Amino acid sequence: MHARAYREDMTGSGVAPTTGVLLAAGAGTRLGRGPKALLPYRGRTLVEVLADTLFDGGCREVVVVVGAEADRVRSTTDLRTYKVVENENWAKGMAGSFRAGIEAASPGHSIMVALVDQPGLTPTAVSRLLGSHRPGRVTAAAYPDESGRLKRRHPVIIDVGLRSQAAKAANGDTGARSFLKAHPGLVDLVDCSDLCSGEDLDTKDQLHLLED
Repeated sequence: MHARAYREDMTGSGVAPTTGVLLAAGAGTRLGRGPKALLPYRGRTLVEVLADTLFDGGCREVVVVVGAEADRVRSTTDLRTYKVVENENWAKGMAGSFRAGIEAASPGHSIMVALVDQPGLTPTAVSRLLGSHRPGRVTAAAYPDESGRLKRRHPVIIDVGLRSQAAKAANGDTGARSFLKAHPGLVDLVDCSDLCSGEDLDTKDQLHLLED
């Protein structure tokens, strides 16, 4: 289903709309090229492309959480379509950014948490996750390991009824991980390996992920 049609179809359906929360606060220390949010990608920056990906895939709104060099990220990107919030304590780990994103999302919305260092994410994958989500559940993109077993990755949809619990459980650099580990029975895995790699851009030998 086309993203716009998906958003319209959800209106009045009783299914909670979804806010995309893009975590983009890190300093990119291991890469040594400044914040990953500002890495060049498709003639723009990673943060701009990924924010558009969440919206184009069907998220009702997008919240971008910045942190490292926040003023520079704001001044050198065009994110005016979206809500940009700053986690001033970004150096203490992902949990603060995770909570800031949840708090900034509209009340009554489920949350799709995505990472700015997954350049391969596509609107089609976002749409698949949204279309697979069930009320009261957590829906996670998954990719097979060498044995063929699906492993949970991002993005992750946290249902509106679970977002407060997930925010409270976040600690240090774990983001949603603590909540997900404590409630494995709530998590539905959705294979997205035919649409994107799901690989995170963490080290210099992964810079090929920006070659698109």
